[in-house]
Amino acid sequence: MDNGYRRTLRACYTGYIVQAVVNNFAPLLFVTFHTTYQIPMSSITLLITLNFLLQLGVDVLSAAFVDRIGYRSAMLLAHGAAACGLAGLAVLPELLPAPFVGLLLSVAVYALGGGLLEVLLSPIVEALPTENKEKTMSLLHSFYCWGVVAVVLVSTAFFALFGVENWKIMALIWALLPLCNLFVFRAVPLCSLNQAAEEGIPFRRLVGMPMFWLLLVLMACAGASEQSVSQWASTFAEQGLGVDKLVGDLAGPMLFAVCMGLARLLYGLWGERMNLNRAMAASTLLCVASYGVISLPPQPALSLIGCGVCGFSVGVLWPGTFSIAAAALRGGGTALFAFLALAGDLGCSLGPTFAGLVASRMGNDLKLGILSAVIFPLLLLVGLAVVGGSSISTSH
Repeated sequence: MDNGYRRTLRACYTGYIVQAVVNNFAPLLFVTFHTTYQIPMSSITLLITLNFLLQLGVDVLSAAFVDRIGYRSAMLLAHGAAACGLAGLAVLPELLPAPFVGLLLSVAVYALGGGLLEVLLSPIVEALPTENKEKTMSLLHSFYCWGVVAVVLVSTAFFALFGVENWKIMALIWALLPLCNLFVFRAVPLCSLNQAAEEGIPFRRLVGMPMFWLLLVLMACAGASEQSVSQWASTFAEQGLGVDKLVGDLAGPMLFAVCMGLARLLYGLWGERMNLNRAMAASTLLCVASYGVISLPPQPALSLIGCGVCGFSVGVLWPGTFSIAAAALRGGGTALFAFLALAGDLGCSLGPTFAGLVASRMGNDLKLGILSAVIFPLLLLVGLAVVGGSSISTSH
């Protein structure tokens, strides 16, 4: 791969860090929004819902318009929206009569950018002339994990040094990242995924293929396997270490993100030595075991260790499913990756919701809720066996 495409790859790595900022910076400020603007916490939760729903909407709509406007225009739009939305957090609440409306508008704008980034980054990297696409895809997705860690560490350090009351400056600093990457994407070379394939698959034919739906199920199970534990990692940290919520938020989610990023980094470095299907099957079995470690031992500290093991085990599942799909349905184009992103996001919502509902039915026993969610990695394991039985080569 020549130096021009290496610049493209580095820009895509940065794009996943931008998405991590979009999804994780504002939640660090929810209490601040509550105290500064007297916004009820019940209303603040709408910020999460709006971000999630709009990104789902972008997943669906992008299948229709991204190929028409082109990858470059779509990436410029994504980064511009992310930069404007993050900057809007610092500006719009003060400009508008109702600060909450300003927050909602800001979230809506950067959710557009985050949704587009999720859809675009994987097919752009898949289309690049790399030698081992599974390895490259895993390394790409590891940057979201490192982005989460960076957002939490850098923002927390800034608040500790300069005071959380200066959070608007931090928001503007984070807005510089997508703004700078926007100018990078104006110049780097891009390849079209449809052009890289020998023959594009028409959308109507794609949705009529059983393999397409099986891959969507795999993607949903990958997202559910990850988020069923990730969403509760802070709780386990608080219980296991006996610390307050702030430290628990740092220890639990960051432990999960670091372990998940480490798995993606390791596969990105040495993935060419492994069979992707076997690596994913082994990871899924480890995920099942981690659910047992989280749910069954009476010691809360072991549950925290189980969270870390789970983070490591799910690391390769999401990018690995993208790679399997790209190999199985060559020519699926942007539509395939858009629907994979949609299925993954739905799984990310379904997993923790299912675990929470079961926990509520079982006397608010969160461990039993997590244990019930083991159905998702088990379904993923069955799906991998079916895909493997189809004799699909994942070599590129």
